[in-house]
Amino acid sequence: MQRFRNKIVKYLDFHRTFSKLGCFDVNQVRMVQPDFDRTALTRWVSNGYVVQLKNGIYAFKEWLSQPGADMIAANLMYRPSYISLYSALAHHGMIPEFVAHTTSVSTLKTTSFNNVIGTFDYRHIKAELFWGYQLIDCTFPRKILMALPEKAILDLLYLSPNLKSEHDVFQLRLDEDFMAEDFDFDRAHQFLDRFSSKALNRRFALLQKIYNND
Repeated sequence: MQRFRNKIVKYLDFHRTFSKLGCFDVNQVRMVQPDFDRTALTRWVSNGYVVQLKNGIYAFKEWLSQPGADMIAANLMYRPSYISLYSALAHHGMIPEFVAHTTSVSTLKTTSFNNVIGTFDYRHIKAELFWGYQLIDCTFPRKILMALPEKAILDLLYLSPNLKSEHDVFQLRLDEDFMAEDFDFDRAHQFLDRFSSKALNRRFALLQKIYNND
């Protein structure tokens, strides 16, 4: 009985120290507790106290339902990465649809993960294109790396060679009010120059034609 109580106390101490993170990796724990016994995490997963999201990445069970938990986890599970593509478009109110997968871009290889939170898709971009994001607040006390609206749409156009016509681009169903009032075409052009991609220039020209900003 005393051994069981000691284990509970150990978990409560751990929870008190790291619960503010919600989602964490083993390296973060060992920075605070260098002698931390990783087998304790295996036991806590079995007991349902914490959930393993990926090898070395864990979350407290009660944190999973917090708004923004999926995006925080996306940033942590595959680094470096930032939220972009359809998830960023949805966040900024640029598309009306609910996005089932959490989509990001990364300088690492294209990959996908599934866990209790959902599906996480990562698309590879060159290191020189890893910019155009910002830190945003969420309701949980952590920040999310999120693409600016202009970078999110350029990332999507750049990674979508199937977008060859006005009809193809129109099928993205971008919000017309957002594109007319909030989308910064001047910033988009500055970003466009940094891509140095003729194919992207053609796709963006189609978008401009649709939204009468040419």
